[in-house]
Amino acid sequence: MAKQKKRYNRIKIVLIEKEKTNIWLAQKIGLTPAAVSRWCTNDSQPSIESLFKIARLLEVDITELLNIKQT
Repeated sequence: MAKQKKRYNRIKIVLIEKEKTNIWLAQKIGLTPAAVSRWCTNDSQPSIESLFKIARLLEVDITELLNIKQT
């Protein structure tokens, strides 16, 4: 049985809710679209500083970007 990837952040979901794209976010925070894509697929995680920037840009509480419940 394949091990399921853990979802640590909800960046992709919040971007969809706010009708924004990975490319938009990458441009706003000055990173490559590939870096943001890795966050959205949970292949890597943003720094705490980046999470705060993302929360400000998307006008959400930082906790909305985190997947608090882990199984």
